[in-house]
Amino acid sequence: MTGKERFVKIYSENIKREGADKLLDHLCSPSSDFFSAPASARYHCAYPGGLCEHSINVYDCLKAYLDRQRVKDVYGLEYSEETIAIVALLHDLCKTNVYKPGFRNVKDENGVWQKVPSYDFEDKLPYGHGEKSVYIASGFMRLTRDEAFAIRYHMGFSGTEDPRTVGEALKLFPLAFALMTADMEASYFLEK
Repeated sequence: MTGKERFVKIYSENIKREGADKLLDHLCSPSSDFFSAPASARYHCAYPGGLCEHSINVYDCLKAYLDRQRVKDVYGLEYSEETIAIVALLHDLCKTNVYKPGFRNVKDENGVWQKVPSYDFEDKLPYGHGEKSVYIASGFMRLTRDEAFAIRYHMGFSGTEDPRTVGEALKLFPLAFALMTADMEASYFLEK
């Protein structure tokens, strides 16, 4: 099963709210590069299809985190399969249509500069990171407050926000903390 097929399967089986079908149609349309885009310009999943792969990895990591007995018993975190799929699969919608193929210069093992394929970041809708993903998803379907805050703050303290605001959001919306944890696990451990 390809990454796109798995993404569509998870999405279709779990996300049933009004407008979800239109969002999936948009992601699969020629106006979106979601399934061919990288997840980053240079770091994790910086290759065609990386964004889809990363989204699935975050889904798997979030499911595993929320399945932990301690998370259920001590933290009391329980979310519907729909909410889990929404926040994990859609947290990086902001990365669609922003990475353009390019080149950069790097030194090889002999210290000689070489031109290598890379990606350039060109955002025609500079609305921030998490907030842009919320904005895009909300254009198709209504998000719950937990879902919106989880997607908005999934970058945790690695973003440019005031750390007090991030800390308060993670405290008030534990799903944001769980999604941030899953995103970091996928980015730093699965997608080295």
